[in-house]
Amino acid sequence: MKPTPCPSCRQPMSKHRFPNKAGGEIILDLCFSCQGIWFDEHESLQIAPGGIIELFKLIHAHREDQRLPLAEPLHCPRCNDRLLHGLDVVKPSGRFSYHRCLQKHGRFNTFGQFMIEKGFVRQLTPLEINTLAAKVGIINCSGCGAPVDIRQEVACSHCKSAIAILDPEAVEQALARYQSAEVNRNAPPNLDLLAEAILMQESQKSANRRESRLDKIENLEVGDLLVAGVGLVIGLLKN
Repeated sequence: MKPTPCPSCRQPMSKHRFPNKAGGEIILDLCFSCQGIWFDEHESLQIAPGGIIELFKLIHAHREDQRLPLAEPLHCPRCNDRLLHGLDVVKPSGRFSYHRCLQKHGRFNTFGQFMIEKGFVRQLTPLEINTLAAKVGIINCSGCGAPVDIRQEVACSHCKSAIAILDPEAVEQALARYQSAEVNRNAPPNLDLLAEAILMQESQKSANRRESRLDKIENLEVGDLLVAGVGLVIGLLKN
């Protein structure tokens, strides 16, 4: 199988197999140096819930790999045309960005933006951005890794990604959703697992009532969003 060149660094991407919703497998191309995934047309929608969890495990395993800044412009690995920057909205996470081929060959997502798309990371509200700005000032973009001065900018000036943050509630809800969906996909309903997923969500809701969202932001340890987010997912999977 011919290697797929990374849309950014142009080096061969590594191929990995994940379960497909319709049965069988789907092959995704990943560049760990650029922290990006190339999806051929509709592949992002075809990956099974269990495949999404497997993908996060793989991202976690490569969390300490060298990270390269994204090139400008990015090029389609199929036709070499320039990729067009796009924005989309998903509930409840908010806005996420990607780069797509106008010839409909596919799209390129960074790991961080993929986390937003799949509900593990959410976009910050204006009030939360102001609270965080007063504490830290500059953070790294979850899309391209560029520094963002959130005292002056509401989005990354380089890749236009919205400012997003790891949300424990979003992580637990997304993980419960994917785990229960995978159980339903592969076997008759397992009531114990489904009940456990529901209890996980309700437990987190109760915790949220005791602690305001702003309190969480003020006590946030700001670092690499991607590493922190995937680390939390892995920790929950081990429990």
